[in-house]
Amino acid sequence: MSSSNKRERELARQKYERQQQRRVEREAQRKQRNRVIAVVAGLVVVLGAVGAIVLSSRSDSAPAASSSPTATASPSTSVSESASASPSTSTTTPLVKGCTAAPTPTTKTVTWAAPAGSPLPTDKPTFLSLATNCGEIVIQMDTAAAPKTTQSMAFLAAQNFYTDSDCFRLTTKGIFVLQCGSPTNNGQGGPGYSLADENLPKDGANNYPAGTVAMANAGAGTGGSQFFIVYKDTTLGPNYSIWGKVVSGLDVVSNVAAAGEKTGNGDGAPNQPIVITKASTRATQAG
Repeated sequence: MSSSNKRERELARQKYERQQQRRVEREAQRKQRNRVIAVVAGLVVVLGAVGAIVLSSRSDSAPAASSSPTATASPSTSVSESASASPSTSTTTPLVKGCTAAPTPTTKTVTWAAPAGSPLPTDKPTFLSLATNCGEIVIQMDTAAAPKTTQSMAFLAAQNFYTDSDCFRLTTKGIFVLQCGSPTNNGQGGPGYSLADENLPKDGANNYPAGTVAMANAGAGTGGSQFFIVYKDTTLGPNYSIWGKVVSGLDVVSNVAAAGEKTGNGDGAPNQPIVITKASTRATQAG
């Protein structure tokens, strides 16, 4: 490998991990803001109640006006390590052979405290099928090495969390991934809970080989619903839970990647929109 290619890969990796750190910092700031909002809301409610008591005691002839001031904190969301790429839009003329017009992605608002159910069996294979407008992608789930993560993915698929979900981010320089699974289709949000890290790779060159499927995150123990598919050998920090491998349909991702991304800088929404129309688990590779 030439020194220029090595340098390009290193710069891309550093950029990717700087983005992750910025999102960790923003998440900490958001949590602090929410704590302040919650305290202020509590004070407002208490003062409102005191005011109502005083008003009632001062007026015996006229009914006191009822006033219940409230303040609602913004709902908690988990932030991925991705850049906030604008969601791709439907196209009437697909750029890639085999793709059809992408359906409009939908926003998911339901969250959970934890994924229901039990870890998937380890004595037989389990596959996650991602039907997309560009073809099917089949992932063999590593239920033994990543039991909590695969359980969560199966749960979210059964809840239709990934139905009409945009794969919003494509990287094409230095690192080679397609990222999916944001409930808002722009790199933000999660399912309402976080997952512990599992099956982290060793640090080293090409530690995320082509076909690897891993969780995006905003730091240790913050995985949620967002994941990425590696379509070409990639080197990253050993920080992302690997939970599966593409056994069919990696060419779907590669073909979308070949059409490039919208910024021209190697990190943005894919030029060819790709939307997961349905995710489902099954016991065999073939449908």
